[in-house]
Amino acid sequence: MKLSALAVLTPLIILSGCAAQKATSGQTTPQAAATTQPSAAAPAATSGKTSLAEQGRDPAEFPAYVEKLKAQALAQGISQQTIDSTFANLHFVDRVINSDRNQLEKKITLDDYLTRVLPEWKIKQGQTQYQNNLPALQRASDRYGVQPQYIVALWAMESSFGKIQGKEDVFSALATLAFEGRREAFFTKEFMAALKIVDSGHATADMMKGSWAGAMGQSQFMPSSYLNYGADGNGDGKIDIWKNTDDVFASTANYLSKEGWKRDQGWGQEVKLPAGFDGSLAGLKNNQMHPASYWQQMGVTQVDGGPLASTATRAWIITPDDTQGRAFLVYDNFRTIMHWNRSTYFALSIGMMADGIMGAQIPVVSGDAAPSAPLAPAPRNPFSG
Repeated sequence: MKLSALAVLTPLIILSGCAAQKATSGQTTPQAAATTQPSAAAPAATSGKTSLAEQGRDPAEFPAYVEKLKAQALAQGISQQTIDSTFANLHFVDRVINSDRNQLEKKITLDDYLTRVLPEWKIKQGQTQYQNNLPALQRASDRYGVQPQYIVALWAMESSFGKIQGKEDVFSALATLAFEGRREAFFTKEFMAALKIVDSGHATADMMKGSWAGAMGQSQFMPSSYLNYGADGNGDGKIDIWKNTDDVFASTANYLSKEGWKRDQGWGQEVKLPAGFDGSLAGLKNNQMHPASYWQQMGVTQVDGGPLASTATRAWIITPDDTQGRAFLVYDNFRTIMHWNRSTYFALSIGMMADGIMGAQIPVVSGDAAPSAPLAPAPRNPFSG
């Protein structure tokens, strides 16, 4: 997303909160925009060189398009009161189109990516947030079977611990993206899901603020993800992913749990491959899955050359960046993180952040100043794969 989820960063990285992609379970992820790898080049039509008018959509036609959305909302049973409140300030948003068309097109290496998203200050802040919020985190962990450090890691990447959630009117952003036409069905579905959130009393129209692609709150859930995974963490009968960290933690844990999280496992570890390792064995397909003992027999070791300590019965070898040669042994939970965001770089950053929160030594960059926007996954194409 979380579609899960999405917003804007530096030219090298764009935060969570863009247009969600489909999870392997068929659900919509909470997040927004990043490639299956932080390297994919956007199609030529999305590079920003083609105007809306050239694509057959004139912004002057937006008001008429809004009327069509109203009719569709009424047909789906949305109340007139909700339509009046949500459509009152609906407007075309040029910057949403620009953000959607100008996502990263050049490959960055895994090390470059991790340098940006895992500076030492951020890991230390994660450790502090873990300790400060441990009671609420533990409640979510006990309820859904997800270790607290992974909840904090996703919270950190998606909204910089809730600090930066996006200020765009979700309805205007989604309507604009639907109107653009490239992914009209997807964004129309998310627009209707956003209406259902208000219509069911979960939020007011004024609360529906988020990223340029409609990802909302501290977990950067797309509207459909809010409906599918949002959870009441403190028993007050509400699901507030904007201000209530109990609900943020519960919703994040609920997402991972429903997507297949295994409470007795971690995410994986970096490994060293033997000379002459058959590259066709690497990957995340089911036919590339073997017990950790199999990989040890193949000569895979810990980075320091020691024997693998893992006893996982399902493990995969991935080599996400061929130019640098780093390799990782990953487990089912890694694949579950990729339901949230189909970027191996992102999933690795979440696993390493979680390890760092628990005190593990991981490659970090010291001395970086805290950024003005949260560091999150390199831009991904939410519609690929």
